[in-house]
Amino acid sequence: MGRNSLSNKLKVGILGGMGPEATVECYKSIIDQTPADTDQEHLPIVIVNNPQIPDRTEAILYDGDSPVPALQDSARVLEGAGADFVIMPCNTAHHFVSEVEEAIEVPILNMIKATIDQLEPGSTVGLLATTGTIKTEIYERYSQDKVEIVTPSEKDQEIVMDVIYGKKGIKAGYKNQNLTDELVKVAGGLNKRGAQATIAACTEIRLVLDDSDLDEHGLKLWKPIDIISKEAIALARQGGQRGQWTR
Repeated sequence: MGRNSLSNKLKVGILGGMGPEATVECYKSIIDQTPADTDQEHLPIVIVNNPQIPDRTEAILYDGDSPVPALQDSARVLEGAGADFVIMPCNTAHHFVSEVEEAIEVPILNMIKATIDQLEPGSTVGLLATTGTIKTEIYERYSQDKVEIVTPSEKDQEIVMDVIYGKKGIKAGYKNQNLTDELVKVAGGLNKRGAQATIAACTEIRLVLDDSDLDEHGLKLWKPIDIISKEAIALARQGGQRGQWTR
């Protein structure tokens, strides 16, 4: 299936479901950041929301089911639906990005790389992320010493995981001030260790934490989901022929 013949814009593919609300936030971020005065000026987007993709942190830390087959299947669906390129609004899933790329011909815009590209060289940046993302050191790999990455203490990381995965955490559908306050405390600990900014390196964190919440610590909050959405908009608005963007 080819690109929408009525559009001069490339079609964005969102590989979602990790989790569903993160997928909605990614779609909304693209809409909010697209310069458009009419419906027709927005981008063509195809979304696969597959919540059955096995948990990425579980696979990395505890030898759980690999998410790769489901990620690859979802990527193929997007490609078959005419997506000119794909984005994945899940930080931890980028540990498997090379294996997903093998399944399709269209490119995947890398959210981790796009985020690192925005950071000031030589700065120190704190990471609020799943333990899976932290253990893979994926941000450190893409940074290649451009910035210093600091991560929470073991105790603080337990707090972050409870905020994300706990019975009253974000993935369970909770979004309240208590969760925000817990993340602010962890961010304060990162600040004491030299962090000048913080990356919301789990997409769901964006649902309960904003820049203004970190004002007391003077920390800038980088949101990878907004960064990759902006990059997707820029590429899609360039237009062109689909084959031009295959790898």
